[in-house]
Amino acid sequence: MPLEFSNWWQIILPPVTGSIIGYFTNDLAINMLFRPYKPLYFFQKQLPFTPGLIPRNQERLAQKVSDTIMNSLLTPEELQKLAKRLLQTERVKGAILWLLQLALKQIKEDKKQKSAKILADILRDLIGDSLPKLLKVLARKDDFLQNQIDQIFDRILLEFKLTELQARQLSDWLLQVIFAPDLLRQALINFLTDRNISVIDEGFREKTSGTYWVVANLFGVKNALSRLRTFCLDEQEMANTRIKELLLSLEIRNRLKEFFLSFSLQNLPVATVKQLRQTTNKAVRDYLQEKGAIFLHEFSTSIDWDKVSVLIINRLQASMVVNSSLGLISEELALILERYLEEDLEKIVAEAIPILSIDQVIIERIKATSPENLEEATQSIVKSELQAIVNLGGILGFIIGVIQSLLLFLR
Repeated sequence: MPLEFSNWWQIILPPVTGSIIGYFTNDLAINMLFRPYKPLYFFQKQLPFTPGLIPRNQERLAQKVSDTIMNSLLTPEELQKLAKRLLQTERVKGAILWLLQLALKQIKEDKKQKSAKILADILRDLIGDSLPKLLKVLARKDDFLQNQIDQIFDRILLEFKLTELQARQLSDWLLQVIFAPDLLRQALINFLTDRNISVIDEGFREKTSGTYWVVANLFGVKNALSRLRTFCLDEQEMANTRIKELLLSLEIRNRLKEFFLSFSLQNLPVATVKQLRQTTNKAVRDYLQEKGAIFLHEFSTSIDWDKVSVLIINRLQASMVVNSSLGLISEELALILERYLEEDLEKIVAEAIPILSIDQVIIERIKATSPENLEEATQSIVKSELQAIVNLGGILGFIIGVIQSLLLFLR
């Protein structure tokens, strides 16, 4: 017997109603995860299920997410692997090279010479303050600069020889200053005192023999030396002229020049050279211990470090060596960093994790995110999956309704 129209509605209505209820119930459940964003009140009482599940438990969610990430994803071992991948030699070399090139470019574009001023302050502090203090400490050691001073003595002083021009200039200076006729005349007068003349005369008489004994005892030298002293006192100009002529006739200038040209410390006895080296070493170290710090400080104050630093910066800017060396410098620094990380990377990561406080950063970021942004972020990630859940609710409701319709039909 055919079904009546009212019976057809009884069979069709359950699937339609079930799909609608299943669809909108799941959609409402998903929306209740995030909404309402704030608690709702009725007669000063908070309504249940307000705010939504996630906004109500946002702090616990942040803690759980942080624990999950730190315990499963960002473990010390994973952070070490990540650091090793990031700090590969080629990457570190490229980063250091980029920083060096950026620094050099910044120096070139520095119109106010800030880099030069910084360098001037560094040099002024280093040479004028830090180095003198360091010298005071180092100079207390008994072997301070001993090897260096010995090397300077052996390579410079021991092999030093005057050139012909230097020897001639030194000879001329000696003749003009040390062996000047007037000085020689005055020295002769000071030497020919009555006592010295008597000593010379007596010695000449006693220690000569033969013809010289006859001359010494008959004529003596006392009278001649006295007359020479009187001549030098009374006839000063003439005495100076005679001394000058004597120097010329004896070729004192050439003799002095030849002496200086042939003079070298290597010609001295070995014992004398050894003693001279020790004396020089001691004299230099004593000077540095007593006055080295004062000398460096005064030396530093006498230099215009601002101009020096500008010259250094300008030289660096135009230096091809600096530009060509950046690659090598970055490679060496990268290798040094790699060797250091091989030994201490585990320790560094272990110390860095508490310092970085990654877990607290995650918690604070999640807590600071508004429920609207959380919902938007979640929807953007699993929008299709959430829609599939809603659709599945409609399908399940439809299937249940069909089952009920079949049961009604069979009855």
